[in-house]
Amino acid sequence: MLYLQLFIDGVVSGCAIGLVSVSFSYFYATTGTFHVAHAGIYTLSAYVSWWLVANGVPFMAAFALAIVAAAAVGYLTQRLLYERLARSSASPLVMMIASIGLLTVLQNVVAIMFTPNIVQFDLPWRLSHLSFGSISLSYPQALIAVLSLVIVVALVLFSRHSTLGKRIRAVTSNPDLAEITRLAPKQVFALVLAISSAIVAVPAVLTGVDQALQPYTSLLVLLTAVIAMIAGGIGSLPGAFGMSIVLAVVQSMSVAFMSGRWSVAAVFGIFIVFILFRPQGLFRSRFGRAV
Repeated sequence: MLYLQLFIDGVVSGCAIGLVSVSFSYFYATTGTFHVAHAGIYTLSAYVSWWLVANGVPFMAAFALAIVAAAAVGYLTQRLLYERLARSSASPLVMMIASIGLLTVLQNVVAIMFTPNIVQFDLPWRLSHLSFGSISLSYPQALIAVLSLVIVVALVLFSRHSTLGKRIRAVTSNPDLAEITRLAPKQVFALVLAISSAIVAVPAVLTGVDQALQPYTSLLVLLTAVIAMIAGGIGSLPGAFGMSIVLAVVQSMSVAFMSGRWSVAAVFGIFIVFILFRPQGLFRSRFGRAV
C-alpha cells in the first residue's frame, strides 16, 4: 500500500509541476525567451494569496486575486523588460540573464515585503483528507489534480480552436510574417506571458496550501518543469504535462529505495540518459523551438 500511496502522491505532484511546465513551454515556444523569472512569479502569486488570507480575505477571493496579480506581472514583464531588450537586439543570453536578474528581484521583494521564513496558510480545511480505500488525498491535492487536468485541456482547446489561440499559433509559426500581416506579435507575446503567469499561479497557491511557502525554493520547481518540457518535446503541451507526471512519480517512488535527498538527483540522472538517446524529446511539436 505504501507504493500505491507514493505513486498517487507522485501523480499529484506531477500535476502541479505539469502546470508550471506547460505554462513555461507555452511562452517559450511562442517567443523563444527563456523566462527564468517564471519561478519568481510562481513565488509572488503564492505569497500574495497567503497575505490576503492572513488579512481575512476568503480563500477563493485571495486565489483569484493572486491569479490576476500574476497575470499583470507577466504582462508588464514582457512589455517593460523583454520587449525593450528585443528592440535593442539583445541576444538570447542577455535576455536570460535579465530574466535571472528579475527572478532575484522578485524573490527578494517577496522576502522583504512578507517574510523570508517558511509560512503556512491558516486554513482548517487544508489538513482534511479524502480517502479512497487505502489511498488518501488532502483537499489541496485533490484540487491540484482536478484543476490541472481542466486547465491543460482548456489551454489545448483554446490554442487550437479560439481566434486568439489561432493568432498565437500563427505568430509562433512565423513572427516576421505576423508583423507584416498586422497580427501584432508584440501584443501577442505580452498576452501569452500573462496567460502563462496566470496558469503558474494555480499550482503555486495550491502547493503552498498543501505544504508551505518559502521565497527561494521555486527555482528547483522550475528546473524540474523545464526538464519535463524538454523531455516531453518543446512546444508539446500534453508532452510537457505527461513527462512532469512521469518524473514526479519516479522521484516519489524512489523515496522507497533511497534517501529523499537523492531523489532529485535520480530525476536529473534519468533526464540526462533520456536526452542522450532522444534529444528532440518524446513528442515533436510543429511549433517547437530548439534549446
